[in-house]
Amino acid sequence: MDNLQKLQIEPITSTSQPLNKTEIRQYTAQFPEWVLIEVNGEERLQHIFKFKNFLDALKFTNQIGNLAEAENHHPALLTEWGKVTVTWWTHKIHGLHRNDFVMAARTQDLYYNS
Repeated sequence: MDNLQKLQIEPITSTSQPLNKTEIRQYTAQFPEWVLIEVNGEERLQHIFKFKNFLDALKFTNQIGNLAEAENHHPALLTEWGKVTVTWWTHKIHGLHRNDFVMAARTQDLYYNS
């Protein structure tokens, strides 16, 4: 996963395709703490990060927001007292792309190294 977070985010074009089941399995093996969910027929990658209080959760939410803006790739974020739920998927292709796993790796890096 260390190498994954260093990869460039690829531009999503009209020819971009979601990952297939085999590719998703290969990537998710690197993320044992994350779960695959399906919402409206779209696969998504989700993790709940725990915090001591709301302020720490909000700080993390803002860090993820800054990361997302820098890459122009945005997750769903739910900030609550003591936790932040981060859900990555690629809206334009209605599923998972390698970019989502790159951003999940960067999200995890922020959590463990900040």
